[in-house]
Amino acid sequence: MVKELIIDSTPDKGVTIALLQDKQLVELNKEKADNSFAVGDIYLGRIKKIMPGLNAAFVDVGYEKDAFLHYLDLGPQVQSLLKLTRIVKNGSYQERLLNSLKLEKDIDKAGKISDILARNVLLPVQIAKEPISTKGPRLSSDLSIAGRFVVLVPFSSTVSISKRIKGNAERTRLKKIVESIKPANFGVIIRTVSEGKGVEELQKDLLDLISKWELFSKRLKTAEPTHKVLGEMDRASTILRDILTDEFTHIHVNDLALYDEVKSYVQEISPDLEKIVKQYKHKEPIFDHFGVERQIKASFGKTVNLQGGAYLVIEHTEALHVVDVNSGNRIASKENQEENALLVNKEAAKEIARQLRLRDMGGIVVIDFIDMHKPTNRKELYSYLKECMANDRAKHTILPPSKFGLVQITRQRVRPEMSVVTSEKCPACGGSGEIRSSIVLLDDIENNLSFILQEQNEKGITLTVHPYIGAYITSGLFSKRIKWFFKYGKWIKIKTVSSYYLTQFRFFNSKEEEIKL
Repeated sequence: MVKELIIDSTPDKGVTIALLQDKQLVELNKEKADNSFAVGDIYLGRIKKIMPGLNAAFVDVGYEKDAFLHYLDLGPQVQSLLKLTRIVKNGSYQERLLNSLKLEKDIDKAGKISDILARNVLLPVQIAKEPISTKGPRLSSDLSIAGRFVVLVPFSSTVSISKRIKGNAERTRLKKIVESIKPANFGVIIRTVSEGKGVEELQKDLLDLISKWELFSKRLKTAEPTHKVLGEMDRASTILRDILTDEFTHIHVNDLALYDEVKSYVQEISPDLEKIVKQYKHKEPIFDHFGVERQIKASFGKTVNLQGGAYLVIEHTEALHVVDVNSGNRIASKENQEENALLVNKEAAKEIARQLRLRDMGGIVVIDFIDMHKPTNRKELYSYLKECMANDRAKHTILPPSKFGLVQITRQRVRPEMSVVTSEKCPACGGSGEIRSSIVLLDDIENNLSFILQEQNEKGITLTVHPYIGAYITSGLFSKRIKWFFKYGKWIKIKTVSSYYLTQFRFFNSKEEEIKL
């Protein structure tokens, strides 16, 4: 499997990251320029309200709505965290690690939050789920700092290993290495990518995480309530940290500053892969060049077409997502109806697994597959769906098909669902279904062009338009562009952008700066 990462950075839209597998888009991540309240960020929260009925608290972390902290998310060592916060704030604890800190007893799993927290208490909390819809962030005070190979867990002494590492000898080897290098009062989770790694790599990663904890301790002393104390890495680095393997062949970045950051980070975590990081320098938008924009437009929306004529209908509600599988115009004889249903369902299962990752759909997902009468076929479909979702990094559970042919999936939701509008009110016609004629549009373009060339005396003009309009301007022996050349004595470059709506156009100067009109 060939993997590529395409990173598009723009000042107005932030950073958009597309993960391709064998040229097919499987994940799309967006990071806004103001990346507050991202999963993994640690804030100094102030308890605003205790809710005994919910056994939870609402915490002020600077978001417009108070964040939610449940008792079960406090972590067993929350008393030790509260103790550390108090003595660090008082200035009576000078160490950066936890060597001399006496840990408190674990809290009762069935206890009450009112016995642990009170109003206005300061507590470091970590974003477990980003703000979604009308809800504020979901918090945890069971802090952890993730690295490439290991995760550092303060106020613990346990070393745990990813279940995906199967070999007993390898599990024992990794556990011995980590136990010999971890500091006191810190636990460690060994991640899947640690398999086969040596002492030097694991120790370097662990030392990086320890330095982050020391930075957290330093900042905690002077941190103001509701302010961020320690931030998670940007989305590009986080994705690289979690998924970068030898299967990656290219990482393309269109922004120079971000390219330098990504290249430096890849060099740090996996020097052998540094050469695959490339800066994209073409004038065509990076997503258009690699065919990502086309896949985005085809993959989002209510209806998703499959090969062979079948299609999916995806509906979203507040409580759950519903996917309906339709055979469409796919035709089969009566004798092969069962076989045809299995083929369509398996094709749909593969696309649904991709859609869940692509849209980052979380919560409850109900899939209405085409009815199949043979138990063996239902079992085969269930196994195939689990196989298709094996590479999904989000925690998920798949239930076998019910007697009505419905498959239920629960999938971890930590961020707002990726929503790309593919059908919207037309900005050109305002929803009327009618737009200005192409002649009037070209009059507008030419009037602006005349002003730019004759009044502003600009040179090296590039006109960007929708591909249909671009073809109209450039086609023919005596095309519109040729006529402009004879009229103004200057050659106009025409650049087409597929993401433009039909009547949209922009002018750029020789420095590739947009000319505002």
